[in-house]
Amino acid sequence: MNNIYETIISFKKQGKDAVLITAVDKTGEGPVDVGKKLLVGEDGSMIGTVGGGSLEYHAVDKAKRLFKTRENALERYLLNEGKVTPNVKTLPMVCGGVVTLFYEFIGAKEYVYLFGAGHVSQALANVLKTMDFHLTVIDDREAVIEKFQGANRKVQQSFADFIDQEPIKENSFIVVCTPNHQYDYHVINKVLERELQPKYMGMLCSLKKLREYIDKTYETFGTDVDLKNFYSPIGLDIGGGSPEEIAISISAEMLAIAHGKSGHSHMREQADDKHRYWED
Repeated sequence: MNNIYETIISFKKQGKDAVLITAVDKTGEGPVDVGKKLLVGEDGSMIGTVGGGSLEYHAVDKAKRLFKTRENALERYLLNEGKVTPNVKTLPMVCGGVVTLFYEFIGAKEYVYLFGAGHVSQALANVLKTMDFHLTVIDDREAVIEKFQGANRKVQQSFADFIDQEPIKENSFIVVCTPNHQYDYHVINKVLERELQPKYMGMLCSLKKLREYIDKTYETFGTDVDLKNFYSPIGLDIGGGSPEEIAISISAEMLAIAHGKSGHSHMREQADDKHRYWED
């Protein structure tokens, strides 16, 4: 049992998701006792058991689906093939009992990748670290990244190389604010090239730089390139220009996207008709 909790701590430090399955009730005969646990990692690893056989097969399958919804769940299973009971899933077993399993999703609310460890990223981390966001900051400048605070993980590496060498979680948030616009473009282009699927990808830049980038992007990837989840200029249009004010603008936009809220005035809406890249 200790191995399960030690593994959960390790997963959280590494930014890996898991689902902890616990047998919380049993009536009649069944292959698992109340309290037994099975930990399923997003990498397919498993520790513990909830009885094996068809019950465990269905439990693991349910856990894999919960990685997408990031929710908890409670399900009852009738271990008696051929019989039907309301609100209970019947499994191809002959034990005859009923087992209730609780599925607990374990992972951050959102995963955020900050490309660039400068003043805006630091201010943004100060906001996001107060919530259940897992923050990875990437920068190739040793002195800058060493003094960065609040990230779950700090990586000293060139920006595009990080994307080539490490998986970026699907439906994650990417914030691009490197010290050079060429590096910004390298990051965005690498995400498009590898056809990654972030929930949000924001780039800190002016409208002039954005127009230059969009023109170059269309030249490279064609005008059908999918930029609907790309937000630049980044943030909500709430005013202010200090790193702290920009961080509030960006974090507010990220929360709006995370919670599916619409009707906000995004900075990207300032783009002219030619460069309204997110519209169909």
